[in-house]
Amino acid sequence: MAELWSELFSPASLVTCSLAAVFIVLYLKLLVRWKNGSLRVPPGPRGVPLLGYLPFLDPELHSGFAELAKTYGPILSLKLGNKLGIVVTSSSLAKEVLRDHDTTFANRDVPAAARVISYGGSDIAWTPHGPEWRMLRKVCVREMLGTASLDSVYYLRRREMRATVSHIYSKVGGTVNVGEQMFLTILNVITSMLWGGTVEGEERTSIGSEFRQVVGEITELLGKPNLSDFFPGLAKFDVQGLQRQMKGLFLRFDGIFNSIIEHRLKKDREGGKVDEEKSKDFLQFMLKLKDEGDQKTPFTMVHLKALLMDMVVGGTDTTSNMIEWAMAHMVDKPVVMKKVQDELERVVGRGNIVEESHVSKLHYLDAVVKEVLRLHPALPLLVPHCPSQSCTVGGYTIPEGSRVFVNVWAIHRDPSIWPSPLEFDPERFTQPTAKWDYSGNDFHYFPFGSGRRICAGITMAQRMMMYALASLVHSFDWSLPQGEKLDLSEKFGIVIKKAIPLVAVPTPRSFNLDLYK
Repeated sequence: MAELWSELFSPASLVTCSLAAVFIVLYLKLLVRWKNGSLRVPPGPRGVPLLGYLPFLDPELHSGFAELAKTYGPILSLKLGNKLGIVVTSSSLAKEVLRDHDTTFANRDVPAAARVISYGGSDIAWTPHGPEWRMLRKVCVREMLGTASLDSVYYLRRREMRATVSHIYSKVGGTVNVGEQMFLTILNVITSMLWGGTVEGEERTSIGSEFRQVVGEITELLGKPNLSDFFPGLAKFDVQGLQRQMKGLFLRFDGIFNSIIEHRLKKDREGGKVDEEKSKDFLQFMLKLKDEGDQKTPFTMVHLKALLMDMVVGGTDTTSNMIEWAMAHMVDKPVVMKKVQDELERVVGRGNIVEESHVSKLHYLDAVVKEVLRLHPALPLLVPHCPSQSCTVGGYTIPEGSRVFVNVWAIHRDPSIWPSPLEFDPERFTQPTAKWDYSGNDFHYFPFGSGRRICAGITMAQRMMMYALASLVHSFDWSLPQGEKLDLSEKFGIVIKKAIPLVAVPTPRSFNLDLYK
């Protein structure tokens, strides 16, 4: 509490004090509205004048919200400054929000920091539900992340996975930061698909580390409480400096995007007609769409760069974190790793190279991935929803403009749904009755969300997780450095991470050196 209080107010206490009168007026107006009798909002903890419950928020929001639900029930409200937060912590109420009232909750309350990094909220994650969002979703899912598109660029994933295995083999006798290596692998896959760029040679570790640090800072800023979000009138003052920090990170990426786009446009100008065989990347498609797209809902340069940001930031951090979690749990439970390796030997063969065509036959590894996503869903609170009009959920009024958190992390750990919910047990997904998938149709298990705003990158994430884990575990045995103990604690952000990175020792499993080339 003390740390949060300090973070919220130390940067500009004079500004805060000078605006206290404004806060009081806004708070009293909001209080009158909430107590007006017509709004029966969910129960929740009492806060303090002006700030509501802000000073008492647990920095680990996902687990803090779960604790509050034990007292106030599966749907609760929190007065967060000038905003009303609603937290949903049961599968039945999640179904009401994400399916029964899907259209109403298909909008976003865009945080000030997210607006900075997403080109004013012009990306697929934050754009309001409507024609523009449908256009962006179609561009992403059909042209970039659909099955046919992913099949056509398998060679990119194979090339980068083989490069990663070779790089890890060069580190035998030492240690490997698993998350960092997976981040760089996925970064290379995504940038290859986007514009043909990869990081190779001596730059591999240093550049990957730098990119991961920048992306990590972005997701951390997106997860921090920001006065600009709870008192929108303060956004222009940026009291905590979070928008300013995000602006600096944004400019680093925007400069990269501008350079890449200008380089491509220059080549096109100099070379005349584009060689289609050499320019089948996503950037070329988007540039063509910008010039020839539907004039009624135009695809602009801002949309183009916002989608590049989505792919580079959203696609790398989430997937690499999930791979790191899976490796950590297998290191923690060698019996699980042995079962995965036994399955790989049956399906692939000990001296052979894992191919993506093997993945559909790796049923136990699939269970491992599903269990990781149950315990550690990439976005533990999903991306918050915002009702476009007041509606009723669980018998309570959810006012228009509320910020609605669906605590999928807590639902996945509900003991009434999952026996021994804190235990890492892939076997629960191998039972004949276990028909869990990622479609979002079963609200006991929906790690990628549900409804219209379900994650657009599910197919890509699933393929990368399965293929990467199969390659890592088939090629190497993994253990902790001597004397080290594994820490499985979490660090909250908009993306959930391991608090302590997994650093492990690889040992080659095959005498076939071609496996490591």
